Amino acid sequence: MQQMTSFNELHEKSRMAWIEPEQGWAAAPEEVLGALASDGFEECKSATTTSRSDRQPAGGLWQGVDPRTGSVASAIWMHRVAGRPTLVFVEVDGVELRGDPGRLAGHHGGSRADPYQDEGGEG
Repeated sequence: MQQMTSFNELHEKSRMAWIEPEQGWAAAPEEVLGALASDGFEECKSATTTSRSDRQPAGGLWQGVDPRTGSVASAIWMHRVAGRPTLVFVEVDGVELRGDPGRLAGHHGGSRADPYQDEGGEG
């Protein structure tokens, strides 16, 4: 089972943080994409959207495949108003990477977590 060491390092070095109310990561998209690439994912699709009046990208998406395992990683991000960090959503093999990424290290290239299982609390 391959670990996502570069992705985990971003969190450990406080380069990204989980925002619970928004269910996404506050992070620089280029750092997240770089970490996914370092963890073995090769880009197969990417796009940016420009819908703001200043013609700056409003957000984007990226998808990569790990040729060693066949795993697929996806990242979607949206730039927000000035002063608020970019929000990034990341999935590997359809499983959202949320909260502490270290808990998900074994899921890349291995058995998948149940995406429908609640992560705690009462349902």
